[in-house]
Amino acid sequence: MDRSFHALGDGTRREMIAMLARNGALSANELRSPFSVAQPTISKHLKVLEKAGLVRREINGRVHLFHLETAPLREAEDWISRHRTFWEGTLQRLEKFVNAADGQEDKT
Repeated sequence: MDRSFHALGDGTRREMIAMLARNGALSANELRSPFSVAQPTISKHLKVLEKAGLVRREINGRVHLFHLETAPLREAEDWISRHRTFWEGTLQRLEKFVNAADGQEDKT
């Protein structure tokens, strides 16, 4: 999951994932087209996404197609959801405590 979060930490890679989610499999050139970066830069981004398990490469001759793999995204989403639930509950309890303490100060 660390590799997934690392891969998702870059805006270009997040946009590439969004493109794959919208369009299905895309070639490296199709993934590069909206960005004004060199092909080697896109290749590096794709390797990071592959190592994280977020994309799968299919080679058809000279064309490399990339497919989105959703399992790592679901795993990250589940982790975030669990922690969000924990922190929301903790913050609600803290808010109640602070409000109760403020009420006690008003009475004194």
